[in-house]
Amino acid sequence: MKMESNGGQSFFDFNDNNIRPAADVDVRKRIYLCPRKILWQTEEDGAQVENSGALLLDRSVQISLEATNPCILRNNGKKAGVLLDFGVEIHGGIIISAWKENKGAGTKVRVRFGESAMEAMSDIGDDKNATNDHANRDIITNISSMSMTPVGETGFRFVRLDLMEEQAELVLKTVKAVLIIKDVPYRGSFQSSDELLNRIWYTGAYTVHLNMQDYIWDGIKRDRLVWVGDMHPEITTIQAVFGSDQSITRSLEFVKAETPLPGWMNGYPAYSMWWILILHDYFLHTNDLEYLKSNREYLLGLSDQLSASIDENGKDTTPQIRFLDWPSHADTVVVDAGLQALHTIAAQKLKRIFQILGEKEHELRCGEDLMRLKKYPADYKESKQAAALLVMAGLLDANTANEKLLKAGGAKGMSTFMGYYILTARAMAGDLTGCLDCVRDYWGGMLRLGATTFWEDFDVEWMEHAAPIDSLLHSPKEVDIHGTFGRYCYKGYRHSLCHGWASGVTPWLTENVLGLKVLEPGCRLIEAEPKLGDLKWVKGSFPTPCGEVCIQARQDEDGTIHASVSAPDEVEIRKMPGICWE
Repeated sequence: MKMESNGGQSFFDFNDNNIRPAADVDVRKRIYLCPRKILWQTEEDGAQVENSGALLLDRSVQISLEATNPCILRNNGKKAGVLLDFGVEIHGGIIISAWKENKGAGTKVRVRFGESAMEAMSDIGDDKNATNDHANRDIITNISSMSMTPVGETGFRFVRLDLMEEQAELVLKTVKAVLIIKDVPYRGSFQSSDELLNRIWYTGAYTVHLNMQDYIWDGIKRDRLVWVGDMHPEITTIQAVFGSDQSITRSLEFVKAETPLPGWMNGYPAYSMWWILILHDYFLHTNDLEYLKSNREYLLGLSDQLSASIDENGKDTTPQIRFLDWPSHADTVVVDAGLQALHTIAAQKLKRIFQILGEKEHELRCGEDLMRLKKYPADYKESKQAAALLVMAGLLDANTANEKLLKAGGAKGMSTFMGYYILTARAMAGDLTGCLDCVRDYWGGMLRLGATTFWEDFDVEWMEHAAPIDSLLHSPKEVDIHGTFGRYCYKGYRHSLCHGWASGVTPWLTENVLGLKVLEPGCRLIEAEPKLGDLKWVKGSFPTPCGEVCIQARQDEDGTIHASVSAPDEVEIRKMPGICWE
């Protein structure tokens, strides 16, 4: 293996037979973060934590010879422990810089990561469902003198350290979080006269940013998997915030390679439908025709499977596992309604794709499939999720659905995964002010409980007596919201508090309040129609392949909206009537 010099820089010659680069190259950045608070420490006899405040100092993780102003943990028969709050959810681990320990061969330290303070205090296998699923978050490691020891890679905000061995002493310099993240700019933006909405937009953006690793994950603690159906809200968020990212096509290709036809992606026919939606929306944003063409054969085969899965009554008959979302999974009638809508939307997207690819036969067949699917009277019952998708598919009148169900109870019955679609259907009915109230109550409810990223699941009824996630319980009346709630496969502490599918509120605000919607591939034509509801003003930007579209609008007391918009020369803006354009 050769090392050569080039202008003072050395590099490996990867053409040498002795070394080959891996297929995956990590392009992420590592950033060290200090704890913000000491939330708790042991105060029992025999368990001593001395000078814990030193861990809040912004000192280099590089160890040195002299132990200056250290934090000292002592175990004189009882474990000495400290709980750190890093102030914000992150993806990564920690690095423990230790000056010395007294055992001579290292001393054992238990490290517990938590997305909530209470999770970091929990034990694996307890009655609150704490686990090490998908990413180890409860670890015992050995810390030696003069060491800088990295520990863990998961999603967390809180870390508890416990000195495990009797008569042990550990002299610490720092315990810093190591944030592992893509260093990409936020090209999209959103600001308004309501600071809560501004926080919500950026929290959704940050939630997806953390999950936008080499592939797009569902969650950074649990569900570090490429669930292609769950990705659709995340892709929509990425396009509103970052414009595009290589993780989109990497994820689409990964799932396609894992699912040779006639298989269904992730085992769900619905997820193959979502894959079609994502591919269509990606092309609409980027105009990447070569990538679309590279999926031609798979699209043709998948389209044949979907076309064959419509019975004589026009009902979707895709096989098991038939799945819309977790709240509806036990109600086959609602699942049928949701899949009817999703199949219809997929056929609409396929028709447009085949038109672009010049596949006339399949384009015509998709048109026939749409006529068949529209014949079946789907029953959405009391499911806001299924009703919203039926509205978006053109199978249900938006005003009827909103009056009958969607606006009922406000944020009650909302869904983190399906929130984008419920809000979109309500906006199609012109209920923008009602949508904004729902956003404030639902996503704002998570923020009021200390969230810095949005959760896998949330119900506004959980908020009664709930302690914030950045607090330990202080009275019997307080409820541990993380350990107590959650449903289905995500009960208790297994519940992810950073889940990309919950971010759909971010692109919804861009599309409906800023009013920017892509109409032609490559963002060559964008509709501009800001709708302010009860807001006094808004401004923001939307990323296109050619640069950012910027818009601002203000609302008079009589409801008149004055707006201005600027765009790159390659992007045409369709300014909608009813607005005083400046």
